[in-house]
Amino acid sequence: MKTYLITGAAGFIGANFIKYMLAKYPEIKIVVLDLLTYAGNLGTIAEDIDGERCEFVKGNICDRALTDELFAKYQFDYVVNFAAESHVDRSIRNPEVFVNTNVLGTAVMLNCAKAAW
Repeated sequence: MKTYLITGAAGFIGANFIKYMLAKYPEIKIVVLDLLTYAGNLGTIAEDIDGERCEFVKGNICDRALTDELFAKYQFDYVVNFAAESHVDRSIRNPEVFVNTNVLGTAVMLNCAKAAW
């Protein structure tokens, strides 16, 4: 069974992606990592989270320790990163949050994958 880490899957695009993947590929497991900020809504994927084929972890992609722990526990085969700050008006008010999530968070994912694989 192939295991996917899908970050930001409580957002619009990520939620639709996991619904598609779970429906199309019955032999996969998905672990969702999402901080549930303004763009995430756990309700959109609540019916998909069954604790077997799809598990949910609330957390930040910038958290290297958590991400390393997840890679070690689940032995991911694939990572799909949808975690992002996406509202332009918010970037004007607080650009550091965007840099942290969109740039540093992506770097954490890449480094964890590199270390694990």
